[in-house]
Amino acid sequence: MTNFFADQLLTQNSPVFFLVIIWSLVWKGIALWRAARNEQKGWFVAILIINTLGILEMIYIFVFSKKKEEPKVEKLE
Repeated sequence: MTNFFADQLLTQNSPVFFLVIIWSLVWKGIALWRAARNEQKGWFVAILIINTLGILEMIYIFVFSKKKEEPKVEKLE
């Protein structure tokens, strides 16, 4: 009975499911790329394992992935 319900739900709402999957994969890809470039292994693993439909990924991208500014070195002449 449960299998029938799941199959019926997927066939009726398949465009919605495909959009959700695409939405999630885009945000996950961007967040994983940034975490790798920033050498933040903990964030990389968390984003890779936890599926939150893009919510965790967006939080990481907009809040935690900011690179720290390197101190500027002045040249003395």
